[in-house]
Amino acid sequence: MIPSGRHTLFDFTKCIIDIGVLAGTAHWLSFSYYYSSIWHSPTPVPYTVLLYLCTVLAILNFSGYDLYGSWRGRSMLKMLGRLLGIWSLVFGASLLITVAAYSSEDLSPAWLLEWYLLAATFLIVYRIVIYQFLRILRRRYRINLKRVALIGYGATGCQLHRSAEEKDWYGYEVKAIYCEDPGIDLKLTPEVAQIISLADMPACIAAHQIDEVWVTFPLKRPESFKDLLNLLNKTLVSIRFIPETGEFNMASRHAEVFMGFAAIDVNSLGGSDIQILGKAILDRVLALLAIAMLAPLLATIAIAVKLTSPGPVIFKQARHGLNGKRFHIFKFRTMRVSRPNDKVIQASRNDERVTRLGKFLRRTSLDELPQFINVLRGDMSIVGPRPHAIEHNEHYGDLVNLYMQRHRVKPGITGWAQIHGLRGETDTLDKMASRVRLDLEYIQNWSLWMDMQIIAWTALKGWTGKNAF
Repeated sequence: MIPSGRHTLFDFTKCIIDIGVLAGTAHWLSFSYYYSSIWHSPTPVPYTVLLYLCTVLAILNFSGYDLYGSWRGRSMLKMLGRLLGIWSLVFGASLLITVAAYSSEDLSPAWLLEWYLLAATFLIVYRIVIYQFLRILRRRYRINLKRVALIGYGATGCQLHRSAEEKDWYGYEVKAIYCEDPGIDLKLTPEVAQIISLADMPACIAAHQIDEVWVTFPLKRPESFKDLLNLLNKTLVSIRFIPETGEFNMASRHAEVFMGFAAIDVNSLGGSDIQILGKAILDRVLALLAIAMLAPLLATIAIAVKLTSPGPVIFKQARHGLNGKRFHIFKFRTMRVSRPNDKVIQASRNDERVTRLGKFLRRTSLDELPQFINVLRGDMSIVGPRPHAIEHNEHYGDLVNLYMQRHRVKPGITGWAQIHGLRGETDTLDKMASRVRLDLEYIQNWSLWMDMQIIAWTALKGWTGKNAF
């Protein structure tokens, strides 16, 4: 089967290799179970049905989800994550169909687990090898390159040019540039031509053997863009429109086809529905395990808080959660009880309100442990932007650009900003702006793998630090 999209020999080769991997690993495993092949096992039919179902569904879904297209210029980790997710769903669906048609007793659980893991490993590893090999060819030997003409040299155009040079393993080589203002000296190297007029574009494409044209005209110049398309449509090069959005403040620039039209979601969330479901399940499982394992410690801290200062053991405060919905965050109380109408003030270094035990709990972040209950309740996630007091949200909402976009996801016990040292008091506007910038970076690039990295980093060295007080 030839994958949909660009029917290149390379894509077709990957398709054939995938079929070989699934069939080969299935038959290779059968030797460890003393059979020459799955067709010589005691129950060959269920294994054969499972293998055929997995192979057909995998190839169809790998093709449909763009795993056979070019990933040049895109994240390899995201591609591998998508591959593993699709393979897991395909394997699970095929197994359910096979068990429904036959019987679970006809299949070896050990063989099933080993085949799922072995096939996933081979599918991932051979892709890594291929893409790393291509990257070496592009970077060291300047092979497998695509020549690019860059039309528009504003903020986006400059950044694209710089990225193509710095990330040379992607294999893009900018050979010609058109700047909206011909009077600007671009100080280009001799290898890069400056296009003086849009009318020269077809000739330039032919002279420099251009493969792709990247158009970064500002959105406010539709007339020039229309004229350019009329010229480029007479050529046979690929055209990418990357709008100049630097003048607009966006929490996201995710592009998609919506109702037949190209659309940019200005604050869309990262991750697929399956990934988001996986995150919700992972949160509950980890929170439940944490509470069960830390139960003696939680009880000890609760008793210590009660004995060392008057007031409740648990401190509750209203915070903004997902999409601004309010919830009460739980912490071990570390301060003396304040009056109900007292103004909410961030804790600072040597804060007199903090008790002696509270200083230790805050320095070690043990006061945050009750938030695993918030995670079980669905108010919070293990990883996400830290929730600020509502009064602080109201204060900084107008002062820090895109501040409220932090609440497009569930707040977390730990986060991307925290492992980068931005925790504790934000006594200056710059500190809060830096924290928000990293929170938005997390939201835009979120993945389950990123969450696992943050959790691992937090477990190793993220509970304490100079800003924990």
